[in-house]
Amino acid sequence: MKTLSKFINKNVSGKKVLGLFILTNLVYAFMLIVTIPKTMSFANGMKLLDMMPAGYDFNYVNTLFSALGNNGRDIYLTNQIPVDMIYPFLFGVSYAAVMAYFLNKINKLNTPFIYLSLLPIIAGIADYIENIGIISMLNNYPNLTETTVNTISTFSIIKSISTSVFFIALVVVLILVFINFFKKSK
Repeated sequence: MKTLSKFINKNVSGKKVLGLFILTNLVYAFMLIVTIPKTMSFANGMKLLDMMPAGYDFNYVNTLFSALGNNGRDIYLTNQIPVDMIYPFLFGVSYAAVMAYFLNKINKLNTPFIYLSLLPIIAGIADYIENIGIISMLNNYPNLTETTVNTISTFSIIKSISTSVFFIALVVVLILVFINFFKKSK
């Protein structure tokens, strides 16, 4: 924990955190505005695998990939996935820094609460595994196996759970930051 705390203390300044946060959310906005809609335009209203927090099953993947057709699967593989290979790293680093920054504001950085900063990194790793699995499924379609689909779906769920737990923890930490701020100002 001390090594992690030292590393974070050296690298968590307001400007760095803000810069990473802005860059991360610009990439995310690009996906939401450009690459995801472009890919979904081939999907007949179906959600992309990346956008399914509760996971998916073998039938859903086959139906989605069939609906996407060759062009849609190619767009998924060459437009959406490349951007989504940048985003998990940015998300993990940026949001770990955001959590550490605010933990530092309430003097909880050098406590076990620092491990909350690992949640976005876990989400990022799960996102990478999900993306690699989606690449594999897109390249092997229509020869998919239930085991592959279920395994990749599990990582989609891990990504979603760790992201959700992180944001809940962040909201709690932000509330504590505001409480401390108002106590100091009185």
